[in-house]
Amino acid sequence: MENKRKRPQKIVVKVGSNMLTNHQNRIMDSVLQHLVWQLVQLYEEDIIPILITSGSVAAGKEAMGRELTIKDETIRRQIYSSMGQPRMMRHYYEIFQQYGIRCGQVLATKRDFSPGKHRDNMVNCYNGLIASGIVPIANEDDTVSLSMSAFSDNDELAALVAELLEADMLIFLTHKDGVYNGPPDAEHTEVLEEVKIDEKTEQYIHDKNDTKTIGRGNMSSKLKMAKKAAKHNISVHIANGTTPNVILDIVNGKQIGTKVMQN
Repeated sequence: MENKRKRPQKIVVKVGSNMLTNHQNRIMDSVLQHLVWQLVQLYEEDIIPILITSGSVAAGKEAMGRELTIKDETIRRQIYSSMGQPRMMRHYYEIFQQYGIRCGQVLATKRDFSPGKHRDNMVNCYNGLIASGIVPIANEDDTVSLSMSAFSDNDELAALVAELLEADMLIFLTHKDGVYNGPPDAEHTEVLEEVKIDEKTEQYIHDKNDTKTIGRGNMSSKLKMAKKAAKHNISVHIANGTTPNVILDIVNGKQIGTKVMQN
């Protein structure tokens, strides 16, 4: 049943690598197409979408066509990201262009959110893009980020951007249906419709270390950052990004996935 409530005006949507890639860690164009189509619908209804996207490392590996032999994991990630960033943006640019809408890339490090000139500059960048009718697409600048100035993952970046721009809503899209009340594959396990920020929900998280996946974020990270964002009066949702029209349905008040709420 849909809720009667005020529609949000500014929405941050974060998509993870596991949602964007198939079992061979290749970027799926069909997923990108449907994602952008939903963002376009928001745009046409005068709702401002800001996209936080993973996938640059996967796109870089796909472009390379082979595994790098460099032993240093950080350097490998920098190289893959350097190749993958323009590849990902080309995908997004071409799809948005089909609808006559422009998009622009914002690459950031954690330093850019520190109070002062860096933060002010970041606010001006986003507001300038939005005022110009350009959809911002953000990612961590993996090619230059140092360990001390790197985000834990793009979940953290999404929460920081939502706070920075005073967004009305933050949607984490993943390959899971939401936060479960037990192991996702266990019998009788269900998705929690709501989680409060003071609940000890860590007991419900059952992340697995899967070396076949590319993304750094997991459900523990999403829930942690979702709670952080919810403290700033942002409506936060965790849902399966492959569900048809998931973004539009959440915006329209339909119960999908898990909503993270204040007390």
